[in-house]
Amino acid sequence: MAGAAARIVIPVYPDVDMLDVCGPFEMFRWAGFKVDLVAEVPGEIAFNVNNDDSNPINAPFTFNVPDGLGDAQPCDALWVPGGRPDSLSRIIADPGGPYLSFLKAQAAQSRFVCSVCEGALLLAAAGLLDHYTVTTHWAFIPWLLQHYPAVTVADGHPRFQLDRDRLTGGGISSGLDEALKLIELLTDTATAEGVQQVTQYYPDPPVTSAIPNRITSPMPS
Repeated sequence: MAGAAARIVIPVYPDVDMLDVCGPFEMFRWAGFKVDLVAEVPGEIAFNVNNDDSNPINAPFTFNVPDGLGDAQPCDALWVPGGRPDSLSRIIADPGGPYLSFLKAQAAQSRFVCSVCEGALLLAAAGLLDHYTVTTHWAFIPWLLQHYPAVTVADGHPRFQLDRDRLTGGGISSGLDEALKLIELLTDTATAEGVQQVTQYYPDPPVTSAIPNRITSPMPS
């Protein structure tokens, strides 16, 4: 496929959201992209299990990432996933720490800087969304607006928002739409359509609901 040379960097951390990583990863691989997973702490990483450790059904689902963050290298896109609120808070509370420092350095060498779901909070904490229009999971918009007034949130909860070289996605499943948009940006429409066809991504959910109005955020105070 036309996008065979594109390189995507996905930095993960404990309690990262599974679909934020795996869904886009699947799309990118079908586009022929090289996807580099790097970890805040290399080794076995546990996905987020719905913030309820007391539920025995929520046994950790783990995956192995042998490579650490390392030095920033040129890439086509930095893709920052969301995760469990207390993990986000830990990273945000350490602005000089390894994860946010890596985001700043890697963003400077990336054609596109992307987030899905609450990954926007991490980009905002790194100062990478100031004076951009973005989106994120609906439940975290109040917290984003409160803490990062230089960031503009798009109206209407779009599945993704493109503002120059910043591509941000809404909640969790939005990363699939966003990934197709990034594939189109890095290659062409035909390549993105080919990925849509091979993954049979034609959503038609059996239920219909609306995004609720929410005042408080799941982020710890």
